[in-house]
Amino acid sequence: MDYITQKEAALKVKRWPKNTIAAGRRHTIGLKSDGTVTAVGDNKHGQCDVGGWRDIVAVAAGNVHMATNTGNAHTVGLTSDGTVVAVGWNKHGQCEVNEWCDIVAVAAGWRRTVGLKSDGTVVAVGRNNEGQCNVSDWRDMLAIAAGDWHTVGLTSDGTVTIVGNNRYGQCNVSGWSDIVEAAAGYLHTIGLKSDGTVTAVGWNKNEQCDVSGWRGIVAIAAGSHHTIGLKSDGTVAAVGWNKHGQCDVSGWRDIVAVAAGCAHTLGLKSDGTVVAVGNNEYGQCDVGGWRGIQLPGN
Repeated sequence: MDYITQKEAALKVKRWPKNTIAAGRRHTIGLKSDGTVTAVGDNKHGQCDVGGWRDIVAVAAGNVHMATNTGNAHTVGLTSDGTVVAVGWNKHGQCEVNEWCDIVAVAAGWRRTVGLKSDGTVVAVGRNNEGQCNVSDWRDMLAIAAGDWHTVGLTSDGTVTIVGNNRYGQCNVSGWSDIVEAAAGYLHTIGLKSDGTVTAVGWNKNEQCDVSGWRGIVAIAAGSHHTIGLKSDGTVAAVGWNKHGQCDVSGWRDIVAVAAGCAHTLGLKSDGTVVAVGNNEYGQCDVGGWRGIQLPGN
């Protein structure tokens, strides 16, 4: 029998993070422990048509942009055999992932889908007007994230690579080091360091980058204009735009994973239930009845 240290086990889990909850502009996705997927919210383009999915190990939801013309979205599922399925809006070919194989993690942005392969390379399909899909030369990646117009890759040496729109400096991460997780919002990028602190670059109009005081963070998520941090004690921190109450998470306890949509926030509890706050115009926060959602790392 092979024995590995606790540190090595943690690194193995961190190597290919698999999200079991995901939030889009107007919908929410949950991966159940039996490999099926559940969804609530807007289904205008079939982005919630996941009832037939089986053997799923990770999910992603596209679109974090708030403008009225950007409600269109898609949903991505990673299967246990390394293939990928996608439903929803496909105007830019963002759902054309049928030929992908050997994928170990997925991310979805506005109008595109990104996949991390087991050899550390990355593939992307969808809108590429600003170079956000130019990832063919990436190597040694451990994790990926997708904002609206920029794509983020975390390398094995703890540095970060970004392609796409940099209008607000959201790609200015050349000085980052010792990063263990990255998240991308509309126009900002967040990095979690191994010491539990958080760094951020990009648009800060709503103070979504004001994370310098955070400590003891173990996971992060970025919404359109807000940022979420999961603390080691199971509580949650939030900064940024709070018009819809998407940052009202101070009362949350026993949280083991977080996700952020455009204007709503999700928390997965250790008992497999989910809590949600924020914009619920399309029922995207109606997760009170969810049970048996897959816990991270399991």
